[in-house]
Amino acid sequence: MDFINYNRESWNKEVDKGNMWTKVVSKEAVEKAKNGEWSIVLTPTKAVPKSWFPKELIGKKILCLASGGGQQGPILAATGAKVTVFDNSPNQLNQDKFVAERDGLTINTVQGDMRDLSVFEDNYFDFIIHPVSNCFIDNILPLWREAYRVLKKGGTLIAGFDNPIQYIFDLKELEQGNLVVRHKVPYSDLKDLSEEEFKELVLDQNEPMCFGHTLEDQIHGQIEAGFVISGFYEDKAMNDLLDTYIPTWIATKADKL
Repeated sequence: MDFINYNRESWNKEVDKGNMWTKVVSKEAVEKAKNGEWSIVLTPTKAVPKSWFPKELIGKKILCLASGGGQQGPILAATGAKVTVFDNSPNQLNQDKFVAERDGLTINTVQGDMRDLSVFEDNYFDFIIHPVSNCFIDNILPLWREAYRVLKKGGTLIAGFDNPIQYIFDLKELEQGNLVVRHKVPYSDLKDLSEEEFKELVLDQNEPMCFGHTLEDQIHGQIEAGFVISGFYEDKAMNDLLDTYIPTWIATKADKL
């Protein structure tokens, strides 16, 4: 199954559903960002430390990688950065276009697969942000290599992703509030669910197709691509059963020296 095309259409529908990652920032938040008061998230709740960003964002070329939805891009554009939002979903990109038009911002939007950034030249961006989204592709190693390629020397990639422990539990049991260990990591909706489960839990609900990656691919994958990890934190989702036992979201800061 072509999961890239499937997830494109699924995320188009997530915009209509009002998924938390599709809700655009308010006009008030943009105005505050223009005046120097701002924050963004890579994971569900915790703001990225300001120390992870350049001291001056005006004129910086920033890539919001797989980051449509009218959230991070508009805030950073409001600070004076030159923002490009790259996403697989046209409807997600339309959210950024909407905020740009509403609030007088300049945002470049590009549709594509996060594993392939060939539309961008080498050493082009000063900074890359990559909020939780690589769970929607089967192999994240090309993503890290491409991010390293398009980032300037001295640039930074900040990324959010889910702890793979999320994927070891039976999905139907989890929905009932039961933590029943069933799956191995790496995980794939395509390979680890039965045909009936895949239809019921993914296709019938128009849910995006998910993949659970190892921490080795998530963290060492960045190092192997050439990055040096210089920042790390964990986060919890709101009202999530597993998060009562362990933080299930991770963010990293990686530098291209």
